Parts: sequence; structure tokens; C-alpha cells
Amino acid sequence: MLSVVFSPKSVRSGLRTLLLSTALLGMAAQTVSAQAVDDDADQGLNLPKDVTIFGKNDPNVRKATAIVNGRIITGTDVDQRLALIITANGGKVSAEEKERLRVQVLRNLIDETLQIQEAAANDIKIDPAEVNQSYERVAANFSKSPPLFDQFLRELGSSASSIKRQIEGELAWSRLLRRNIQPFVNVSEDEVKSVVDRLNAAKGSDEVRISEIYLSSTPENRDQITANARNIIEQIKQGGSFAAYARQFSEASTAVVGGDLGWVRPSQLPTELAQAATELQVGQLAGPIETVGGMSIIYVMDKRKVLTADPRDSLLSLKQLSVLFPAGTSKEAASQKAATFAAAVKEIKGCGQANEIGARIGADVVDNDNVKLRDLPPQLQDILVNLQVGESTPPFGSINDGVRVLIVCGRDEPQSANAPNPEQIQAQLEEERVNKRARIYLRDLRRDAVIEYN
Repeated sequence: MLSVVFSPKSVRSGLRTLLLSTALLGMAAQTVSAQAVDDDADQGLNLPKDVTIFGKNDPNVRKATAIVNGRIITGTDVDQRLALIITANGGKVSAEEKERLRVQVLRNLIDETLQIQEAAANDIKIDPAEVNQSYERVAANFSKSPPLFDQFLRELGSSASSIKRQIEGELAWSRLLRRNIQPFVNVSEDEVKSVVDRLNAAKGSDEVRISEIYLSSTPENRDQITANARNIIEQIKQGGSFAAYARQFSEASTAVVGGDLGWVRPSQLPTELAQAATELQVGQLAGPIETVGGMSIIYVMDKRKVLTADPRDSLLSLKQLSVLFPAGTSKEAASQKAATFAAAVKEIKGCGQANEIGARIGADVVDNDNVKLRDLPPQLQDILVNLQVGESTPPFGSINDGVRVLIVCGRDEPQSANAPNPEQIQAQLEEERVNKRARIYLRDLRRDAVIEYN
């Protein structure tokens, strides 16, 4: 959970968590996107997939609303939820992208309404006091009291009622699944054993954790879908959340978890995706990649070897030596000072000399214990993973941040990785099956709904 002091950057981070992860509320269920299931049976129903709801922002054109089984969704409802998404993406949303987001927000609100209605039909009632308690926890994550958080949301163009409605929907859907689906999901011991055997057989092979945004296409709309994919990529490169766009636009079943495919071996992926996932470094993005039936955008979250201890999970003890540049320092002067600093650092023979030499050159010396290598920037990970105790990184920094080095004073190697225990595997398989049935459940609710668009 986030615990931050208000700042523009922390607001964006907090809102992404607020909007895109039910973990913030301590809940297991996720809000299912309207695009999570692509089923031919949905064609010709009351819930059209590609209907254009909103026109341009013209005061003479009415904002679209929907009536879902008698429950009204107003243009204000859409605007308030949209304001949060735009803020979570740093406000850097083009007019065209904003219109697409409007349509998707309305779809999500329709799904949310269906979930609340279905829970009520099954005599599942959400106590307002419980919603308020969850709302208070959300406010606390922003270091705000509920009244101050109310005001904060109003300033963004949203409202407390919009957040509380989302909380209600997530609570209702979670409890409905626990009652109507989870008791009927079973995983046998043989299935669990089969997974364990496959993991052991694959020990030492490469695995990659990737996220995907999948957009279906046909020969007729291929160019438009490609353009949409490129627009999404550009928005992400400008600071947008990959998980946010996956939830809003991906048509794969993984949309509900922000596109996260989990840990997979390249051989388990389609050829086109496998090649990209293998070539990309952690933190890199690729796409649009043409696959069977559509386009994919992938993001490499992490890499590892199956059941093998990852050196990037090592805990390091570090000393940091840093020298700041006075305001107004030219690039030439900074380079000269950095060279002097680098020459002095070369004299350091282990951490025992760091303080002495640091004092001699006027450097600040900071001790950092229990630093997880994986949490450092990728460029530093690649250097530090091969350093021995007493060795230092090359100098790095900038005119604004100064120049610094890191010296390795100690290293605790990670323990050898073991296969997940049977209980963990069983829980994962059960969760996957619950999510699959939940998507089918929601699809059926859409199919039977009476939805009017104004």
C-alpha cells in the first residue's frame, strides 16, 4: 500500500493504485473489463462492443448515458471516473485518447453495475459502513483525512461517491464469486503433481515475466488497430501505466490483472512474442507485434531461470561516495571534477579506506545495508552483479545530481530456489479457474442485460 505525502508525482502513483489495483483495498477480486472475453455469441446483443457512445466535446451534443436494467449511468459518472484515469496518467492524454477512454469507462461502469445488481439478486448486501472503512484506508494512503480526501477528489473533477461506488462493486463481486463459484472449483492432487514435475524438468531454463495488451483485428480494420496500438505505446512511453492501458483496452483474459501473463518460458508463447520477449531487456516495451487474429504490445517485467537462485536477489552492503556540483557548473567543469573524483576513487582498496579518501576529496559518504540488488536501476544491476567485495562501480551521475560511486562492502547470496509447495500451486490453479469462470459469468450477465443508450 502507498503511504505518501502529497505531491504531483505521488498523486499519479497513488491514483494508479487506487484505480487499477484492488490490492489497495485488500481484496482478491478484480473488476473485469468489458473486453476480457471475446465471444462470437456476444454479437447482435444489447451490449455492442464497438459502438461509438460519445461524439466530440460539443456543448450542443448531449453526453451519452446508459440505463442498465433500470439503473442510470450518467455522463457525470463517466466524467468523474475518467478524471481519475487521466490524472493517474499524468494528465498527458490526447483528445483522441480521451474519447476512447470515455467509451471504455462507460463499459467498465456498465460491468460494475451488473456486478452490483447480480450480488443484490443473490441477497449479498454491502454495509455502507464497510465501504466507508475501505474509503478511509484509501484516504490514509494519501496521508489525508476523509474530508480532505473528498476535497482533493473534487479538485481533480471526481468525487468520493465515484470511489465508493467502485469499492462497493469490488466487494460485491468478490463475495458473489466466493459464494457461487469458488466452492465448485476443484484441483486434484494429480494436477498439482503434474505442475511440480514440469517445473523440476524445466529447472535452469529461461523464464520471462511479461505483460501483454492484445487488440483483435481483421483484414478490414488492421490499419486502424495498428494505429491504435501505436498510440497506446506512445502514451505508455510518455509515462502512462501499462497496467492501466491493459485493463482498459486489452481483449485478452489477462486484462483483469493489468495484462500480466506471469512467469512463462519463451517456448510457451506464440513464436512472434517469444522472439520479442527473448530479445528485450527488463523494462523494455515492444509492439505492435502482429499475431494470429490481432496485434500485441508486450512489456518485459523480469527475467530468471526456473528454480535457480537469481543473483539479482542478493542483499548488498554498500558505501556511496558522492560529490555535488555547485549551481551553474558548466559541462566542462563538471567533467574535470568528475575525472578528479574518479582518480581518487581508484585508490580505494575496500570499504575500510572509503571514509578516509572521501573526507580528503570532500565527498559525502553514506552507508547502505540490506540493499536488494534487484531494486537498483538496471544499469547498476548489470555492474554490481559481477563485483566482488571491496570493488566499486565506475563513477555515474549528472550535472544536477553530482557524481558518485558505490562500493560493495558485503553480499548475502540468495538461497537456492525451490519449486512452489503443493499448497501454493493448488491455490494458483484454483485462482485461475475462478477468474475464468468469473469472466464467463460476467459475459452471461451482459448477454441477459437490458441496456439502453441515450
